[in-house]
Amino acid sequence: MKEVTAKETYLSVRNIHYQVSRGKEIFMVRRVIVLLVFTAAILSILYFRGSVFAPAPERIPSPVEEKSPQELTTADLILLGARREVKDRVTYDAAYAVISYPGGDVPADRGACTDVVIRALRHAGIDLQERIHEDMKDHFELYPQNWGLGAPDSNIDHRRVPNQMRYFERFGQALTLDVRGHTDQWQWGDIVYWRFPDGRLHCGVISDRKNRKGIPLVIHNGGITREEDCLLRWEIIGHYRYPAGL
Repeated sequence: MKEVTAKETYLSVRNIHYQVSRGKEIFMVRRVIVLLVFTAAILSILYFRGSVFAPAPERIPSPVEEKSPQELTTADLILLGARREVKDRVTYDAAYAVISYPGGDVPADRGACTDVVIRALRHAGIDLQERIHEDMKDHFELYPQNWGLGAPDSNIDHRRVPNQMRYFERFGQALTLDVRGHTDQWQWGDIVYWRFPDGRLHCGVISDRKNRKGIPLVIHNGGITREEDCLLRWEIIGHYRYPAGL
């Protein structure tokens, strides 16, 4: 049997050490590559969804805020009324509340998605509570019968999405539900209604700020009132301009 010299032992141990070290290096390099590829994929998805690298809404130019008070239109005032909900950081609360009539409101620091619409219109001098209630008194049967009521309730009727939609169908201007290729038909101050995947309904006010693709942001309250790029996030079921002809 051939004897192994000390030199051969040394070289063999050094070779094993080299192979182990090399294996560790290759493993680390592969791990880094996998992490980089995964990170790039995530960032690409977020980029194309517009949820990262997009400027903060307040840094996007607002044509309306560049106007003088004398130049403001009804649509401008509706938008600014909605944006005030963002600045006030109004949180979501859709609880039933007894409120005054007309001009009634829940506490200013809270509200449902529909309260964004109500307060936006009030900022333009339009009391949706009064207008919906008066129409429901005369035409109660034309409104959705989803809540087992036998008569209008001025505390809550105007705060319900189906009732708002029915009122705007009757007295507002119903517009396209398509966005891509029709962005010119989405004007600030318009009202949009969505259906969530679970069937719940939601609404918001179209902003004058747009994303990099020219699609307008929306002001809505889904937990806290935000102005964000979400118009295409859910199924659009309603798009109205009120008063009609703005």
